[in-house]
Amino acid sequence: MRSKVVNHLLSKLDIHPVLIDVGASGAPPEIWERIAQHSIYVGFDPDLREIHEVPESRFYKAIIVNEAVTSDEGSDEVLFYFTKSPRCSSTLRPDSESLSHYLFSDLFIVEKEAKVRAATLDSVMERLSLPRIDWFKTDSQGTDLRLFKSIKDIVRSRVLAVDIEPGLMDAYLGEDLFVDAHREFVRSGFWLSRLDVGGSVQIRRSSLPTAMALASRSDDRFIYETVRPSPGWVNARYLRTLDWLAQDGFTQREYVLLWVFALLDGQLGFAFDLGIEYERLFGKGEISDTLKNEPVLLMKRDYPRMFLARFAAPVMGRVRRVGRQLIGL
Repeated sequence: MRSKVVNHLLSKLDIHPVLIDVGASGAPPEIWERIAQHSIYVGFDPDLREIHEVPESRFYKAIIVNEAVTSDEGSDEVLFYFTKSPRCSSTLRPDSESLSHYLFSDLFIVEKEAKVRAATLDSVMERLSLPRIDWFKTDSQGTDLRLFKSIKDIVRSRVLAVDIEPGLMDAYLGEDLFVDAHREFVRSGFWLSRLDVGGSVQIRRSSLPTAMALASRSDDRFIYETVRPSPGWVNARYLRTLDWLAQDGFTQREYVLLWVFALLDGQLGFAFDLGIEYERLFGKGEISDTLKNEPVLLMKRDYPRMFLARFAAPVMGRVRRVGRQLIGL
């Protein structure tokens, strides 16, 4: 993606994307870096042990809310489980029985339970005078779907991009799993743009001493490096469909911003479709030309590298294998 083109569009149209980050342990998502100077960033996390200070100069505006996000409108505090790893802390209790089969189970050990301040997304949006959410990222450890559904419909229906990290296994009691989240997002006018599977080694931690003794090893790195992880969760990204935009009367702002999000995610074909649709709805001009031309320029730029990755590399791999076989004769 050429940042200069994106910066020009966002500046020309005075667009300031609203980026919501629920579960902001660690730095803001790297994918937002190229639009940070134009964006309003709001990060939520009641567990500040690994929270990163976000310089306001990095974003157009940056706010960290030291509160838990809840879907319960009638509660201003919730019970929060502070786990050994801050990134596993949640408003849901870890499912210790299910987790006991996995090597990373110790990360979910609850070190403290405490009531923390909590707020709904709607109430925080009102408090901060934010009229919309453009990109909703949540890593809430088990409640991603219910938090998204808790946003009032007038705001939720106009969210353009969503990042979630739901489970494939029961890491928390009563958590929202990927199978349920995917069904709901597709039904609600999104398409799945990216899916990365994460996981952990399935071996009980209580079995480690015996395994370590037999392998003559002193730490569990040996297991992590030799045993294939089992799928445990996914990082999923959803973008709005063209059909949803057409039926709900979205404006030029939303078409351009979704185009920017598509470019950030490397979805050049979808970005080109957005350019065609933009021109059909709003007429031909500088903006429509940019929305159509830029994805094609990026495709042409990336073609040699992609060709080598898809075709030349596998051929060279076969040549190397044949060479090794001949040497072994």
